Parts: sequence; C-alpha cells; structure tokens
Amino acid sequence: MASLKDVANMAGVSLMTVSRVINHAEHVSPTTRERVQKAIEALNYVPDYSARKIRSQGAKTSTIAILALDTATTPFSVEMLLAIEQTARERSWNSFLINILSSEDAERAVRHLLAQRPDGIIFTTMGLRHVILPEALAGKQVVLANCVTDDETLPCYIPDDFAGQYQATQHLIAKGYRRPLCFWLPEMALASKPRRAGFIQAWQEAGLSLDEVQQYHMAMGDEHYTDLVTLLDRHCTEGAADFDVLVCGNDRIAFVAYQTLLARGISIPQQVAVLGYDNLVGVGELFLPPLTTVQLPHHEIGRQAALHLIEGRTHVGVQQLACPLLKRVSL
Repeated sequence: MASLKDVANMAGVSLMTVSRVINHAEHVSPTTRERVQKAIEALNYVPDYSARKIRSQGAKTSTIAILALDTATTPFSVEMLLAIEQTARERSWNSFLINILSSEDAERAVRHLLAQRPDGIIFTTMGLRHVILPEALAGKQVVLANCVTDDETLPCYIPDDFAGQYQATQHLIAKGYRRPLCFWLPEMALASKPRRAGFIQAWQEAGLSLDEVQQYHMAMGDEHYTDLVTLLDRHCTEGAADFDVLVCGNDRIAFVAYQTLLARGISIPQQVAVLGYDNLVGVGELFLPPLTTVQLPHHEIGRQAALHLIEGRTHVGVQQLACPLLKRVSL
C-alpha cells in the first residue's frame, strides 16, 4: 500500500504539503494541489485517518466497518445492521456504516471505509444475492452477511432457505392440505431455488405426488407482484378456489394474495390457507388474520458475522442459519 512519502516523492513536494492537501488546508497553490491529487490517484493512496485517532486518543479500540448495499435504505434488512452494532458494542468494539448507493458508487464507499483502517469489514445486502466485491477489498478481513460470492475463502452467513421451506411444508402437510398453489420468487432470485427444493423434498417424502401441485414463478421486478391477481382469477371462480393452500414466495406476495382472496369472498384459512416467507419487519404483524410465515434470521446473520470478526473465527465458506416457522392463524 502506498505511503504518504510515496505521494510526496511522486508529486515532488514535502510531506507537510501532502498532509495539507489531504486535510483541505489553505495556503496550497491550485497547481500544487492538483499535482498532489494526481499522485494520490495514481498511487491509489488511502489516507490513514485511524492513525490520527490513535495519536490523539491513546489506545485504539477495535472497529467493524459495515458496507451496506441497499441494506440501510429499506426496512426489510435493517435488523441485521442493528444486530451488528449491538454485538460490537457488547464486546467493546466500535462499528460504523457506509452505504453503497449504486454499483458505480462502490469505489467511493470502499475508499472512504478503508481510510478508517477498520479491523474487519462486513459486506451486507438487502435480499440474498450474489455479489462481486470491489477489488480494493481483496486481501482484507471481510465477512459477507446475507450474500455470497465466488471466492470460497470468504466466510458468508446466509439463511437456510431450503430447511425453512422444508419445515413449513411439513407443517402444512401435517395440517391436511393436499392441493397447493405455489407462487415462488423469480427463478433468478438466489433464494428461489432452495425454497422450491425444500418444498418438493418435503412433499415427496410424505409420499405425495407433484401432479397435485400447481407451481408458478413470479417474473423479475417489483411491478410483477400484482401478476398474482390475474393468476388467482384463473384459479378462483364463484367464490371458490381450486387449491386449498397458497404457498407464497415471500410475505409481499402473501400481502397481495390476502387482498385478492378476501375481495373475492374467499375466507382465510377456512377456505384457503396462506403461507408466507420472510416475516418482514413492519408487515408480518399486520395481516388479518395473522400470517403463518418463515422468519428470515436477519438478526442472527448480523450477530454471527460480527462475532466472526470479534472472535477471530477461521472457518470459511457458506454458513447457513436456521429460519424458524412462525405458526399463526392463516395456516
């Protein structure tokens, strides 16, 4: 990694001049400032702000940096961020958050983060997804939370979606349902395949035929949630449905399903049971009747990712965390 001295040598100025430019001090000519900035960019120099804190405050407190891709800009995954902060605080670590607002914004966010010289980095996303980490993070102490990457040497903490759906399907089978209609997440969504596979395995292990199951995948894009309305119109006639349980890819699908079924005079769960997935913050508790769903372990993902860094865990690869079934009224 380039040093302050390297920048000074390339720009042909003193260390003090480089420091003044970095700290936006006055009394530096525009020509000199431009020369120093070009040297900083050419050398990919990252100022060490943490060194200043050590000199001014004494002993350094260990710090976790959180890179949040959409995580902090939606209500759905914020519990994961709160768990990281809480766990760090419990162990007398500091934490700070930097948002990545777009793929083009990643370089700026990473440079800002690395300037603080954190002891470990947690990369989080809203919604389970595959990510390509910024090159500047190569070789750093990075843990992934709610996402995976091609680098098998990195630890990743994600939901066990297969087991979550498997357990939920066992529950609906035990309740006597035999004619499911499934509206899964888009096929390209990372969580979609294990959830559908969990359903199929539980269904077949019970000796039931998939011929009795009607399965569809939602198209990619939020605008396609309401496609379920048209689908349900085809399967509901004169206040009756040709299925006895609706298995929803997530709670947002279940929200559309509730409105559609109830508006057509179909009662839940007396005529049709509904199963969700995610237990979305601020949404899951508002269904009437209360929605049976599967809990995404966002809090535990955040906690385990933080503990991975704090405890100096050495295992790598994907670590799957349990998704418990929340039994309510709709199923």
